[in-house]
Amino acid sequence: MKFRKLQQNVLRIIGHLILFYIVNVLCKSLRITFQNKKVIDDLNSRNEKFILAFWHGTMLLPWYLHRKSDFASLISKSKDGDLLAKILKKWKYEVIRGSSSSGGEIALAIMIDYAKNGYSISVTPDGPRGPAFQMKAGAVITAKKSGLPLVLAGVGFAKKHSLKSWDKFQIPWLFSRAQIIYSDPVYVDKNLSYEETSDVIKNCESVLIDLQAQAEKF
Repeated sequence: MKFRKLQQNVLRIIGHLILFYIVNVLCKSLRITFQNKKVIDDLNSRNEKFILAFWHGTMLLPWYLHRKSDFASLISKSKDGDLLAKILKKWKYEVIRGSSSSGGEIALAIMIDYAKNGYSISVTPDGPRGPAFQMKAGAVITAKKSGLPLVLAGVGFAKKHSLKSWDKFQIPWLFSRAQIIYSDPVYVDKNLSYEETSDVIKNCESVLIDLQAQAEKF
């Protein structure tokens, strides 16, 4: 057990030193196609901020594509979260630490505050512990309270390695084809009841599941 912990600590140290450069090289090598990117282009042309949601296991590519774009992102307080936070900070993200299980209410309030003050928000709505493909409330609540539109994104790789983690985290092969599909913007009325908001969350979950399935077709 001690040896395994030592291995994990060594890997994290290596990760802190070189992971950012590996991820950049990998993402730059991908041959990416887009569907419905006009949604993002139109929002950007109007300088309108938005909330972008994608499944936890596919986070790598959308984070890379939206770097240096006035985004804030929610990252867990775990040791693995420390690695991800370091990458995002180098990509000029504002990093919010917390999750539904640790600091959730505070993190949600901070996300809403960023959303109201000139930032787009990126969210993995099934993270950080799952279950996979089950949407938690944070993305929709942030859209509801900030007035920003919510855009859902499915992400697929033609060739990839999937880790044996709860989210089956996807690592694309070098030079793999990749695809990202954006939904139309979802505007959430701030006056919706609890039940109506729950219905929006369920509908967004269904849409994101469908987008993910489409994105994985090559």
